[in-house]
Amino acid sequence: MDIFAPTANLNAGAIWPEVVVTLTLLLVLVVDLVGGSSVRKSLPVLSILGLVGAWVTLVLQWQHPQPESFLGSFAADPISILFRSLVVGTALLTVMMAERYIAQSGAATGEFYVLLLTATVGGMFLSGATDLIMVFVALETLGIASYLMAGYTKKDPRSSEAALKYLLIGASSTAIFLYGMSLLYGLSGGQTHLEAIALHMGDSGLAGIIALVLCIGGIGFKLAAVPFHQWTPDVYEGSPTPVVAFLSVGSKAAGFALAVRFLATVFPAMTEEWHAVFSVLAILTMVLGNVVAITQTRLKRLLAYSSIGQAGFVMIGLVVGTEAGYASLIFYLLVYLVMNLGAFLCITLFSLKTGTDEINEYSGLYQKDPFLTLCLSICLLSLGGLPPLAGFFGKLYLFWAGWQAGAYTLVLVGLVTSVISIYYYVRVVKTIVVKEPQEMSVSVQNYPETNWQEEGMQALRVGMVLTLVATIFAGILSNPLFTLSTQAVEESPFLGFPTAQAPFSEAARLQAVVDFKDPSS
Repeated sequence: MDIFAPTANLNAGAIWPEVVVTLTLLLVLVVDLVGGSSVRKSLPVLSILGLVGAWVTLVLQWQHPQPESFLGSFAADPISILFRSLVVGTALLTVMMAERYIAQSGAATGEFYVLLLTATVGGMFLSGATDLIMVFVALETLGIASYLMAGYTKKDPRSSEAALKYLLIGASSTAIFLYGMSLLYGLSGGQTHLEAIALHMGDSGLAGIIALVLCIGGIGFKLAAVPFHQWTPDVYEGSPTPVVAFLSVGSKAAGFALAVRFLATVFPAMTEEWHAVFSVLAILTMVLGNVVAITQTRLKRLLAYSSIGQAGFVMIGLVVGTEAGYASLIFYLLVYLVMNLGAFLCITLFSLKTGTDEINEYSGLYQKDPFLTLCLSICLLSLGGLPPLAGFFGKLYLFWAGWQAGAYTLVLVGLVTSVISIYYYVRVVKTIVVKEPQEMSVSVQNYPETNWQEEGMQALRVGMVLTLVATIFAGILSNPLFTLSTQAVEESPFLGFPTAQAPFSEAARLQAVVDFKDPSS
């Protein structure tokens, strides 16, 4: 096979966003190596410019999606573009959050941004991977960079412990997922392209079921779905807050992108089986995440269990498997990006000024920092699903899609656990706002005045304002966002909805992948 032949289906323009992030990564690495301390202060700006450039290329790519590239290994279809935008947006807000955090902690600057951009590239490739090899390489790129970021503050024993737990459990889940992929490779007669593997799964029998279970185990780890969630609370509590923010949204978005594409493409013959498995996982995830969150006394740990519960809500759209289900899944992840990262931006600011994330230490904060109180309260109430904020409409679309598809049990469990989640979110807001002056915590009594001129503080403030505005207006203007999500689902051929138009027939496309020929010839 000659990949440089005129008929080779490379479409290299599909990975321009990844190329931009990679070039930014290399530039940051070189500047960090050869520049002085004053030059290194420009690394956050370089990272932000590179991520904005990647986001711009994704917007331009939306006008000309490429369902296949690199001989069928990668797809830049509309769903891929939206998920990659989610990963880039998460990384962008994480850089804004991390600049002040790194400056105050005294940790090395360049390595953090290199690891963050590496994880971003891995998440972006994972969002569009359509080949087993591409899936595994992207998964490991994201995973290894995440393990290193979790233990970034080496002098903190909790960070080292979090990184070790994350590494051990992550390596185990990767091994399980890899074994499932090896079964798929054998059952398909040596195929690595996802759609080519699907042709052989109809009569795979018990081996196909085992492969499905193993793959679900690997995917469940990335989603932090119960019972694959054990790493989440400890990693969230011990890791640096900007790292936790990236893992809570960026890594989870890449995981859902993998779940949607992998399961819908490889296992169409076993749709009922994996729907049943994910229905059970969704119920367990919603119940455990939201019930255990009630007992938490640290805000980062509370948000860890909250993110587990939120993953359960999103899984409703995956289980439903309809056009409205997938569209509501994407829409919820879009609004989850701004409201969850907004909460972490606020936690970062408070912890930098007080050195704690104990919920009781937030008592009476509104009297000392009204702006932080407003941002954190709005983001938490949106996560709880109170109208008219973005989280309310996200859950509304998910539950409505589930109800239309007849998933009544999932919707009812979702409604009950949403009410439970409102309790622990409102409890935090009550602690911040309602406490009398004499009930003010020691940390708030000694709360220093915010100096926005310090290094990294302006970026932190911009991130807080952006997420606050987006959380409010994404709810009010939810219809355009949901229309965008629906359009992405309709125009992505691998989901198989009637309105999705592939550039050529499915049979010809599969044959082209197997034979490496131009399907138009």
